[in-house]
Amino acid sequence: QLQLVESGGGLVQPGGSLRLSCTASGFTLDYYAIGWFRQAPGKAREGVSCISSLDGSTSYADSVKGRFTFSRGNAKNTVYLQMNRLKPEDSAVYFCAAHAYLCPETPDEYDYWGQGTQVTVSS
Repeated sequence: QLQLVESGGGLVQPGGSLRLSCTASGFTLDYYAIGWFRQAPGKAREGVSCISSLDGSTSYADSVKGRFTFSRGNAKNTVYLQMNRLKPEDSAVYFCAAHAYLCPETPDEYDYWGQGTQVTVSS
């Protein structure tokens, strides 16, 4: 069974950091672009970042540039989203998704989705 599982969410104070993991089972992520998305209650899903499998290039939403860093782990089935200087507006459920090779233009093009992990930034 092919699936993605996110982990690493939790409660953190403003200015703090969290590292989210996205782990694949049933397949490796070598040939997949991975996107991170988030959705807060009452808000639309927002694309946060994407990393291409072809050249490792990454893209970030303006709201997280300079604070979030996406990387691939040494294990071929895990990627990470390092989130620093977190703000209350970063609170959301974070999802990872996989698409073959390149970051797609729309979320609907992703082939696999995880169930999400909750991130809450609050004092």
